[in-house]
Amino acid sequence: MQRVTATTGTERYKTVIRSSDHTITGDEPVELGGQNRGMNPGELLCSSLASCTSITLRMYADRKEWKIHEINVTVVLNDEDKTHPLIHRTIEISGEDVDEQQQTRLLAIANACPVHKLLSRGIEIRTEMKF
Repeated sequence: MQRVTATTGTERYKTVIRSSDHTITGDEPVELGGQNRGMNPGELLCSSLASCTSITLRMYADRKEWKIHEINVTVVLNDEDKTHPLIHRTIEISGEDVDEQQQTRLLAIANACPVHKLLSRGIEIRTEMKF
């Protein structure tokens, strides 16, 4: 189970996000009233998919001892159409002698990363309010 706590005080939109071992800052851009001190919520969502994909591919390539030098994952969230938002993920891999069969396998592994599977399945969100 993953657990994260986000706390927003009186400093407009600046949010401190904590896990058991790490702290990051979230915020909104200046044009939305924030101070742009951290990623906005949509960027944080995209960063989860991008980092999970990259880490999953690195783990697999290392286990197979493939000569992959760098994995770069770019994720773009287009949520202008509220009924059908779209996430576009681009994966760039540089390495030595990555053949077509390996490329096909790496795509399958990318689609099996835990965050990709979670987002693809859909998520039920239950909310509890405490005052």
